[in-house]
Amino acid sequence: MDNSDAIVTPWEVRGEVDYKELIEKFGVDPLTPDIIERLRRHAGGLHVLLRRGMFFSHRELNEWIDSYEKGVKVILYTGRGPSGNTHLGHLIPWLFTKYLQDAFKCDLYFQITDDEKFLFNQELSTEQVAEYAKENLLDIIAVGFDPERTKIFTNLTYSKPLYNVAVRVAKHVTFSTAKATFGFSESSNIGMIFFPAMQAAPCFIHQYLNSEDAHVLIPCAIDQEPYWRISRDVAPKLGYRKPAGVYSKFIPGLGSGGKMSASLPDTAIFLSDTKEKAVKKVKNAFTGGQPTIREQKEKGGNPDVCVVYSYLYSLFDEDDKAVAETYASCKGGGLVCGECKERLARKVAEFLEQHRAKRERAKGYVEKFLVRE
Repeated sequence: MDNSDAIVTPWEVRGEVDYKELIEKFGVDPLTPDIIERLRRHAGGLHVLLRRGMFFSHRELNEWIDSYEKGVKVILYTGRGPSGNTHLGHLIPWLFTKYLQDAFKCDLYFQITDDEKFLFNQELSTEQVAEYAKENLLDIIAVGFDPERTKIFTNLTYSKPLYNVAVRVAKHVTFSTAKATFGFSESSNIGMIFFPAMQAAPCFIHQYLNSEDAHVLIPCAIDQEPYWRISRDVAPKLGYRKPAGVYSKFIPGLGSGGKMSASLPDTAIFLSDTKEKAVKKVKNAFTGGQPTIREQKEKGGNPDVCVVYSYLYSLFDEDDKAVAETYASCKGGGLVCGECKERLARKVAEFLEQHRAKRERAKGYVEKFLVRE
């Protein structure tokens, strides 16, 4: 991005993100009411992440829905880079992907990029990455994807099929293109330079394995969009449809400014956090409130910059009327920050408890989801 205070790349997001600027910078399109209405008709309702604008941009989503309506096989593809424990921000694309899978009854290819995390992080060994992948896998399954329609794989254990597609992609991508797209330099190891071909491979893996036409949609955070530019450029040369994309915003960290990040553990809620730890983090979260209760009641707060309100708005309160009332009450001074923190803390604790139970059950279903060579 041109904003000197913000960085958005596939490996780093820092600073205050201007999403309108990102739409222009990445050349994607905003999600419009007519596209959202098309999704609502097919799904029988709108996911809270759509209603609240967490998914905000796309590339050829209309065309993907057209393919579905014309009887073309539609596919979903998303992923996870296993460099640590899963936090709430990682769930955003997964929850929306499940919504799309349920609505369109389509196959999902879920890539765990263990090779990427090993190649890009000098401190991680393959053994550490494998352990993170094993733990992340349970969180992924716990989301509730359809086991009959979902294939989860790690690049290092499903390498033969992926590599066969990746070399076909790599043949059509020059180093100058990769350098311009991802900022590689002469000090970048050669594995890093090849990796974009591996991330592109699942865009075409179904077509390669099944020798049939298919149209792929990739729900992901907006920082991953550069990968799909390369995929789209290569697709016609391989005889495949260009993958479509639908892109989310970042859930903020619990501090002031910036997205939730595993590198700042005190400002991130991990799915492995105990109830007590998660509640403590929420109680320490940044708000848009006044310094004192008296000032809050006199002047009102600013929910537009409040992390607690942001979490209620984007993830933890699906009641549109209740969220609107919270916003108005905060602005008008009728609500103090402690009340909102208590409300969010309860919801987060309940969510983590439910997720842990689902995660425990997921241990018995790994073999239904995980595909290997």
